[in-house]
Amino acid sequence: MQIYSSLVQGAQEGNKRFAVLIDPDKYSMEQLKKLINISQKAGVDFFFFGGSLLTRDQQDLFIKLIKKSCDIPVVLFPGNHFQINIKADGILFLSLISGRNPELLIGKHVVAAPYLKASKLEVIPTGYMLIDGGNRTTVGYMSNTDPIPAEKSEIAVCTALAGELLGLRLLYLDAGSGASNPIPLNMIKQVKKYTTMPLVIGGGIRTPSQASGASKAGADVVVVGNAIEQDLKLVPKLSEAIHS
Repeated sequence: MQIYSSLVQGAQEGNKRFAVLIDPDKYSMEQLKKLINISQKAGVDFFFFGGSLLTRDQQDLFIKLIKKSCDIPVVLFPGNHFQINIKADGILFLSLISGRNPELLIGKHVVAAPYLKASKLEVIPTGYMLIDGGNRTTVGYMSNTDPIPAEKSEIAVCTALAGELLGLRLLYLDAGSGASNPIPLNMIKQVKKYTTMPLVIGGGIRTPSQASGASKAGADVVVVGNAIEQDLKLVPKLSEAIHS
């Protein structure tokens, strides 16, 4: 089954999904091997792969290792068009709809489109929304955009609706890597209530309780990266909290 079809089916049936976010700058080869092994045993559904700023040339090697070692789909979560890799299974074609930076709304997409069209990657048009997580994150700085205030659920709802009416197929609300706070549960509930797209939630989630809360509030996919980088043993605990 294709990635997007499985997301839609999961959202319709209430089957929650867990994605581990891998920033290749944050792992060694040995640490990645351990993560793959733990993730496979824990029932992780996806590896989201990418980062706001990659400084080490490990992307190709890491994706090869993942594909060789397990059957967990690798979905690119690119910080820019240089992070496209045809060895992955799919790509979140991110349009930063919460910001007003035209390069991240459409500009970079024009550059990447011919390459993606010629590839075998499953391209998933994704409305990407930055939510204030209590401190300025790398993605906020690199994108030169202001996040939606955490207490302004109505802005998040209207932005999500605009993305849906524009024909985007997936919605990703992100507090950003290293956020102090996860996205408020009320915002997740409100966005889920007024939209029909599968909903991905990430940023600031550090505990199984937070992951479970996001899932129960309406997240169809819960994404965790930073906390796992610091403690790989969290993976099975997070997986159980999200899937239960």
